Amino acid sequence: MKNFLLFIALLATSFMYAQEAIIQGIILDENNKPLTDVNINVLGTTLGTASDKTGFYRLVVPANQKLTIVFTSVSYKSATIKDLELDGKAPLEFNPVLKTNIEQITEVFINNTRTKEFAGIININPTIVRAIPGVQPGVENLLKSLPGVSSNNELSTQYAVRGGNFDENLVYINEIEVYRPFLIRSGQQEGLSIVNADLVRSVNFSAGGFQSKYGDKLSSVLDIDYRRPTEFGAGIDASFLGVNAFVEGTAFAKAATGILGVRYRNNSLFVNSRETEAITRPVFIDAQTYLTYQLSPKFELSFLGNIAINSYEFEPLTSQTNFGTVNDAQALLIDYDGGENDQYETYFGAMKASYDVNKLLNLRFITSVYHTQEQEHFDILGRYRIGRPNTNIGGDDLGEVDFTRGIGSELDHGRNDLDALIVSLEHKGTLEIDTGKKENDQLDWGLKFNSEDIRDRLREYTVIDSAGFNIRPTSVSANDQPYFSYVAPLDSFETVSADNDVQVIRLQAFAQYSSRGYLGDHEVYWNAGVRSHTWNVSGQDIASTTQTVFSPRGQVAIKPAWKNNNMLFRFSTGWYDQPPLYRELRNQQGVVNPDVKAQKSVHFVLGNDWSFDWMAKDGKNRPFKLTSEAYYKNLTDVNTYTLENVRIRYRANNNATAYAYGLDVRLAGEFVKGTESWISLGYLKTEENLDGRGFIARPTDQRLKVAFLFQDYVPNIPNLKAYINMVYSSGLPGGSPSYADPYDFKFRLKDYFRADLGVQFVLVGDKKKAKEGSWLQNFEEFSIGAQIFNIFDYNNQISNLWVRDVATSAQYAVPVRLTPRVFNLRLIARL
Repeated sequence: MKNFLLFIALLATSFMYAQEAIIQGIILDENNKPLTDVNINVLGTTLGTASDKTGFYRLVVPANQKLTIVFTSVSYKSATIKDLELDGKAPLEFNPVLKTNIEQITEVFINNTRTKEFAGIININPTIVRAIPGVQPGVENLLKSLPGVSSNNELSTQYAVRGGNFDENLVYINEIEVYRPFLIRSGQQEGLSIVNADLVRSVNFSAGGFQSKYGDKLSSVLDIDYRRPTEFGAGIDASFLGVNAFVEGTAFAKAATGILGVRYRNNSLFVNSRETEAITRPVFIDAQTYLTYQLSPKFELSFLGNIAINSYEFEPLTSQTNFGTVNDAQALLIDYDGGENDQYETYFGAMKASYDVNKLLNLRFITSVYHTQEQEHFDILGRYRIGRPNTNIGGDDLGEVDFTRGIGSELDHGRNDLDALIVSLEHKGTLEIDTGKKENDQLDWGLKFNSEDIRDRLREYTVIDSAGFNIRPTSVSANDQPYFSYVAPLDSFETVSADNDVQVIRLQAFAQYSSRGYLGDHEVYWNAGVRSHTWNVSGQDIASTTQTVFSPRGQVAIKPAWKNNNMLFRFSTGWYDQPPLYRELRNQQGVVNPDVKAQKSVHFVLGNDWSFDWMAKDGKNRPFKLTSEAYYKNLTDVNTYTLENVRIRYRANNNATAYAYGLDVRLAGEFVKGTESWISLGYLKTEENLDGRGFIARPTDQRLKVAFLFQDYVPNIPNLKAYINMVYSSGLPGGSPSYADPYDFKFRLKDYFRADLGVQFVLVGDKKKAKEGSWLQNFEEFSIGAQIFNIFDYNNQISNLWVRDVATSAQYAVPVRLTPRVFNLRLIARL
């Protein structure tokens, strides 16, 4: 903390000149495979390092000096960079390719700013993804620490970006779009993330204003690449929450590579820590594989496969929730009968063929199949009573209910079954255009065909009884019970019943041109492109409907040639359309509306990157980068929805307009030498106008967010490492009854605050090798540690449970709380 305060003071008063610079990247062979154990040395010095298993290297060199750097490997010809001079204002990314017929690289032009930075894409180190603690560890856990990304549910891997919802985010693995289950209602039902962190090579994320080459969504893009192994390896990550394991290797003279990851997770540790006593069996299992085969130097085949079998069995017994104030304490006690049995089975396979026609032209062909079978069956009867708990501090019966003011019961029934099959065929191409500049221009294009077949059976009802009187739907007029009898038939409070057989055919296309050059002495990057999306909805008892949208987009960035400056400015804008998926076609009564239009949004994003160094106490400079983005989004044809936990129910009528604007700031760098940490700050305001009734807050209107991700180690024990993931955000709108008019109920949940701590002692690692003859000698990494989730035991709230009392005509908002403090042990081992 002292170091951080010193940094803030220095940042506000001075700018220190760099003394050191960093060069880093991934070393590849001529088949674009990462190379391990490549030696990187600076001629005439003792400086050097080696690439790791993923081909990644990082070398600290003197700044403002001409250097010669040599890349050498036993199996490959050496490569040399001559007369390299870095100013040290930002880490330089250089990804050399070691070819068998090329020995030396001369007069290499290298730019300190990467193309991804020009495009406003955040790159996240995969090693951080695997290290940072979280209830749902992985890529999404780390995304939630970025500005503009929000999620008030640690049990869920879903996230919202800049005022959007969970359905507005694109996710790609190796250029292949992946999907999530449809019927998930709560975070504790969710299985594992579709992204296996043990297989990840690179993580790229854009929070808005993204390029045309990505798909048609309103909010964000998460672009994942899985790694290709260069030798045999294996690893395991085990804890009280489950086990992740992987094995990888090569065959046929390294022409074939394969990696397999298997994960098992049991969330009982978290589910059983909540206020409801229950018998739970939340078991999630998946297996993923990524295989590649180089048929020739120009032609490669790859396969991505995933099988996920998730089972959630929940049998609640009793619960007691204390709420209210000290002067008006309340308690809700519930005795349960029945239970819930959910099954989610997902099968996904994709084949990709990549062909290099020549050095400038690459063609890719992708086909994928996604099949999900989902079952959500529940019958839960809750008999409740509302009372006054004893508040006599020091008494033997503190917290126990000694006075009951209302009783009732509620029966929830559901028999929901869904079967979805999504098949896609896609072609993508990339052509580099030699314009005589140091950097080639680039033309990207693509064509994609999608076929979606969904069969959905929806059966739900809720019956509520209070003091012996049935509570009918809000649409039924009031009555004078118990003083006058009511002779109409009894109705359930809520009923949803539908059978849907829907087919959706999609045809998408895009073209994008990118260029990078100079305007005077200032470096300039720009890209412009357009997408088209045509879709047809049909099915049983559904009139066939076809619609088409076009989405032009563009970006421009400039790096001024200012003296002693490392600033980058960029601007993005474009039209973003989101044609509806099945869940967006289905309204709150379960009926499919084929005429639902694509939601539309115009993005304006203005960003700045400032890379600089800060001189620490040891007299050495450490790299930092301050990223700021201001954005505005204007939305039309908005498909409004209600949000309950993570369940989204659309109104499916495009009856609103909306807007969102805000500011995101992230400061990242080496707060502690040799580690990467960051602080994020985000401000957001988003509102919607339903049927011209005036603007009100959207369900994702989370005004303020502060996140802190920190890595540290004990100075005298550098192998004892600590990882802290802390998030604070202001309360979301929500907690009102699902049937309520949003203009009448304008509730906000309490603020969200959570801090997770992980401590790991490294027995074998990059900087600590095992002794000769030790049983740890064969391990590249071996560590043991502990994790404390929600270390401050803050009572976060996900929603309200509304309890009704006929006798007093009162409704009580009982908070539904998330997980308390939980302790976990962890073991990591890698060969």
